[in-house]
Amino acid sequence: MKALCWHGKHDVRYETVPDPKIEEPRDAIIKMSCCAICGSDLHLFNGYMPTMESGDILGHEFMGEVVEVGSGNSRLKVGDRVVVPFTICCGECEQCRRGNFSVCERSNRNKEMADKAFGHATAGLFGYSHLTGGYPGGQAEYVRVPYADVTPVKIPEGLTDEQVLFLGDIFPTGWQAAVACDIQPTDTVAVWGAGPVGQFCIRSAVLLGARQVVCIDHVPERLAMAAAGGALTINFDEESVLDRLKELTQGKGPEKCIDAVGLEAHATRSLDSLYDKAKQAVMLETDRPHVLREMIYVCRPAGILSIPGVYGGIIDKLPIGALMNKGLTVRTGQTHVNRWTDDLLRRIQEGQIDPSFVITHEVPLSEGPGMYKTFRDKQDGCIKVVMKP
Repeated sequence: MKALCWHGKHDVRYETVPDPKIEEPRDAIIKMSCCAICGSDLHLFNGYMPTMESGDILGHEFMGEVVEVGSGNSRLKVGDRVVVPFTICCGECEQCRRGNFSVCERSNRNKEMADKAFGHATAGLFGYSHLTGGYPGGQAEYVRVPYADVTPVKIPEGLTDEQVLFLGDIFPTGWQAAVACDIQPTDTVAVWGAGPVGQFCIRSAVLLGARQVVCIDHVPERLAMAAAGGALTINFDEESVLDRLKELTQGKGPEKCIDAVGLEAHATRSLDSLYDKAKQAVMLETDRPHVLREMIYVCRPAGILSIPGVYGGIIDKLPIGALMNKGLTVRTGQTHVNRWTDDLLRRIQEGQIDPSFVITHEVPLSEGPGMYKTFRDKQDGCIKVVMKP
């Protein structure tokens, strides 16, 4: 079969790889019909995530048709149409029983490695390094899905791939980030980053009843999409984020702040951003936490910081004193996708939201290597790339 494979920094190739096979009784094989490039994939593309190996198949946003089912899987049948969440969960361990699917205790088959890195292993993830299990990803014609009697979301008739594909990652990620904010009708919610996850944070905050939502970015087409979704926008190249947020909140700051950027934060006019880039270049710091610092500074005392943006390692100069003395609450983590999918699928069916709004480019899988660069460089108005075999 054909797949997109990682061969090093900025080196993604469309090549022939062995077809996946059933390995465990609960497995299923999915014939991919639609997949996407996620902002998190760019962290792999740009070489910031450790434990990638040459030839690893990328991708963790995908869906398709079941073409083979293991002997122990009675939930799925050949022909079922499913979206596959990026988090692999067993459904039986203590964390899964509590709905904490992204920290499943069984699905990371490289548990010892992850224990050393994080203290305790998190769940296995598709296409996202050997630290999270080394599972081949979904940017491929066929995918083996472990624990396929638990994880996949069955899709009813009448919905297009484009409407439901993002149930596997960015829609529940944005939703979880907004839910973590405990949004009240009087709240201002500030969202840093107008990429795909940021767009779903905005729409989720609107659906959950925030008084106003403010989005911070500097890419015009992303800010325009954010405005179309109900957000006030701040272009950090053109105005002070701090001053504008004070103006919008009568000097008090937003009650809730969401970091939808993660480890590759960009800021063109800040000294701390230049500091981070210098330290990262000489490997004295892995992640650039400009957004985290700014959120801690501007958030209203007793507010909530929600962090769906991915971080990979160590950050420097975090103002822990401000965080503690202002009484801020921090909530973060990979998404517990299956906790949210039933509700979000219902909202799609009822017409509350059509997630396909975020798609700007649809291409064959074979054009994937070039689209990684287009997406990274934000060329041609690119916000979200969908690929089909």
